Amino acid sequence: MDHQAFYRGFSFDDYTYLGAHKTERGFVFRSHAPNAAALSLVLEGRVLPMQKVYDGNFYELEVAGVQAGAEYELRVHHKDGTFTDHCDPYGFFMQLRPAHKSITQELAFPFTDDRWMATRTARIHEPLNVYEMHMGSWRKPAGGWYRYDELAAPLIAYLKENGYNYVEFLPLSEHPCDESWGYQNTGYFAATSRYGNPQALMYLINELHKHGIGALLDFVPVHFALDDYALKNFDGTPLYEYPHVDVGVSEWGSCNFMHSRGEVRSFLQSAANFWLKEYHFDGLRMDAVSRVIFWQGDERRGENGNAVDFVKVMNLGLRERNPGILLVAEDSTNYPNVTKPVEEGGLGFDYKWDMGWMHDTLEYFQSPPAQRSALYHKLTWSMAYFYNEQYMLALSHDEVVHGKATILQKMYGELAEKFPQARALYLYMTVHPGKKLNFMGNELGQLREWDEKREQDWTLLNEPAHAAFHRYMRALNQTYLAHPALYADDFGAKGFTWLDCNQTQPCVYVMQRSGAGETLVGIFHFSDQAQRCDLAALLGDRRAHILLHTDWEEFGGSTKRKKTAPRRLPLPPYCGILLQVQSAE
Repeated sequence: MDHQAFYRGFSFDDYTYLGAHKTERGFVFRSHAPNAAALSLVLEGRVLPMQKVYDGNFYELEVAGVQAGAEYELRVHHKDGTFTDHCDPYGFFMQLRPAHKSITQELAFPFTDDRWMATRTARIHEPLNVYEMHMGSWRKPAGGWYRYDELAAPLIAYLKENGYNYVEFLPLSEHPCDESWGYQNTGYFAATSRYGNPQALMYLINELHKHGIGALLDFVPVHFALDDYALKNFDGTPLYEYPHVDVGVSEWGSCNFMHSRGEVRSFLQSAANFWLKEYHFDGLRMDAVSRVIFWQGDERRGENGNAVDFVKVMNLGLRERNPGILLVAEDSTNYPNVTKPVEEGGLGFDYKWDMGWMHDTLEYFQSPPAQRSALYHKLTWSMAYFYNEQYMLALSHDEVVHGKATILQKMYGELAEKFPQARALYLYMTVHPGKKLNFMGNELGQLREWDEKREQDWTLLNEPAHAAFHRYMRALNQTYLAHPALYADDFGAKGFTWLDCNQTQPCVYVMQRSGAGETLVGIFHFSDQAQRCDLAALLGDRRAHILLHTDWEEFGGSTKRKKTAPRRLPLPPYCGILLQVQSAE
């Protein structure tokens, strides 16, 4: 570690020096605590004074005979004679909550994914269909959790069968409260012990790569948990957080990182780099980026220039050190150039979640059919701003919790009406430009809001309507992966054309997608009254065959499967039809 780079906020490898590291004799422990009166290592019942090194702001102690698996804490002595025991901010492993001691750990793992790592890309011109999941509630054994390595085989099989080529895990860094889902951390370098040790997680990532599946990690660079044993007042002062309550406490009651401090920037950059380099994650989804851009996420309070600069430096440095990664921003603001390269004045993300698309689309489908004519352009507005950024369309965990209802439940009407609307919604999402993300359970037609304490309702698949919906989602995802018109030119003007976006009364929309020499047309009908579509008026002499119809009987609809599209194409209520269009003979 370059100490001066650390202080200036340009370090990305702090963890190689700070924390607990194996030596020939045992382990060496190092920490940064500039305002402490002294530091001691509390190691399996022994209290061992640490020595000041470098400029006196760092502490170090090598202890012979220590093996991996030893429990330890850092005792921070305050100037008033008191002390607080903390877990190691750079510790690689921790006890299972509510215990919170750090555990010595070696990170060596025999990765065999060199080819994957050398050829991966940000997938700008490739399909990107992300399955977002919470590790502890996808499947659960009685009374606990499956280990990372135990989930590898069933998860990979499920992802491949269901047409997902990337998986995004909600935060896996150590956290004390299950209900925080990992968004309030105590161990930024420690894979949570709920699901096993670091090697078990590395095994999972390696297996995903062997089967052609990328792995993204949710990363939280904005705020951290309040627990006294962790980062809060680490050296007796607000070392990581703002000292002032008005900006130091987040809307979730947690502590906000002080991004103007070089040491804090280096800590976060190193943590982000750590997961990419040591665990071989293929990218990060950055949580709550709006709270980095603006003070407390409030545009009226103005831009936080130091935090914006931090994001630019971090993203640029991560990309230089980890070729082919994806950096995704969860940002609900209109701040410009989020996905523009840092070298061109942007923040340097590859993708930004399209929160406007998500809100407008779900509001439209929640509305009664009689009101949809008036709301018609809620579904056309997204393309008016789409080329400002590189967007990912996300129906994430945030949309199925806290009384918001599940995606299927949000659809207007009784249950029988909800299924065809949800099928049409997901085809619309697939044909709309942008990369895709869907939260676990959505593909089952879940009827219960997500609860981190329970596994997904897999028994729903014993019910015909849910089994048919799941079949549909599988077919839709596989169609997306197989047809480059749906992804090859997501962000180019030639990749998308409205063929019809003015049929407000019948609530019909027609999109054309083009790419890699292929042309597809999506026809969407969102009213409750049957209609017909004049394909001759839309396509001229071009012929088309049906790739996918949301109302096919096998998916729970009432339309018999046919390949040929008649020139007067019937449109059942709440349907979507995907056509492959051929040149005129």
